[in-house]
Amino acid sequence: MHAKDILIDAYSRIQEEVHAAVGGLSPDVLNARPSDDANSVSWLVWHLTRVQDDHVADAAGLEQVWLAQDWEKRFGLDLPRRDTGYGHSSAKVAKVRVDSGDLLTGYYDAVHEQTLEFLRGLTAKDFERIVDERWDPAVTLGVRLVSVLSDDLQHVGQAAYVRGLVQSG
Repeated sequence: MHAKDILIDAYSRIQEEVHAAVGGLSPDVLNARPSDDANSVSWLVWHLTRVQDDHVADAAGLEQVWLAQDWEKRFGLDLPRRDTGYGHSSAKVAKVRVDSGDLLTGYYDAVHEQTLEFLRGLTAKDFERIVDERWDPAVTLGVRLVSVLSDDLQHVGQAAYVRGLVQSG
């Protein structure tokens, strides 16, 4: 099995978990925060999708789906255009509110499709390409893709946990 096939499978599992974490939730549950400083399901799924969109688009030399397909306008958030949620304060987390899980999953699905299209075209040699020289050692494409995968899996697990907390409370 080629590394790209493993990554395609892994990223597809994120998509399944995003749909499971968001599916059937009302806006109240999507946007509920277990405490004042906690993240909501909406923020967690938006953030993991923004990170995947930003990092994969950058590595692939593509425009972010967020901007290219007008998701930024559809969400209508009071945040900078390229904001990914990294380092958000509690006040900024509160700005990420959605009226429908379909908006979150629609955006995730669009990013997922761009990610898969990119992954399908990779060769073994591509994984060695340096994509970020701001780190020591410099970050290769393979490391970046695994890093995004890890971040996304952590956040979708958190979203599922928050869903359970809110629904049980």
